[in-house]
Order: sequence, then structure tokens, then C-alpha cells
Amino acid sequence: QVQLVESGGGSVQAGGSLKLSCIASGYKFTSCGMAWYREVPGKERESVATITNDGITTYADSVKGRFTISRDDSANTLYLEMNALKVEDTAVYRCAADGPMVFAATTRCYSGSSPGRGFWGQGTQVTVS
Repeated sequence: QVQLVESGGGSVQAGGSLKLSCIASGYKFTSCGMAWYREVPGKERESVATITNDGITTYADSVKGRFTISRDDSANTLYLEMNALKVEDTAVYRCAADGPMVFAATTRCYSGSSPGRGFWGQGTQVTVS
């Protein structure tokens, strides 16, 4: 089955850095765009960064110039490098694969797949103080 497992979260002082990882399995990783979202209780979920299967990236204005999303297709892994962290970056960070997916011989994304409509990881906590 499709699984997304995040790691790399933790506690850091303002101005510090963290690098999050998301290991994907159970589908054709190279067929899907990926994204990082963050969640804070009482606030709407925010899309932090996206990357297409071709490597085209987008960022929320709040993280531009500080965060970098990347992917290693050979390792089925998505990354989010976070620098110059601010207290307001504190959140649970979740990775997500585009969806919906086609469940055929190989589970994969297709032309109708888009961010936030596929599978999600459980999340990793980032706390900036």
C-alpha cells in the first residue's frame, strides 16, 4: 500500500536549520508531484512547497528564500531543507503525494492528479523557539 513516512523534525532555536525527509513507497514515485504542508492547531493547513515530477518547484511566500524542496527519485525520497527558521514556522510538517492515483498494475499518478488530493504522511513536529 502507499506509505509516506516523514522524519527530521525537532526543536531548534530561531535562525537555525532543519532538513526534513519523506520516504515514499507503494507507488511509482516518479509519476507523482509531491508537496510539504504544515499544520498548526486552530489554523488552516498551509501548503509550504510543491515539486512536480519534472522538478518544478513552488513556495509559499512565507518561506521563499529560506526553504528548499527537492526530491531524490532514485531513493523515493522527498526533502525540505529549512534555513533561517522563525518561531512562526513551528508546526507539524506533512508530506503528500499528488492524487488521486490509478490503482493498476503499478499504482501511479496520472494527468488528473494534483497536489493535496493523494496520500499523506503522519507528520513530523518542528518547534522553533
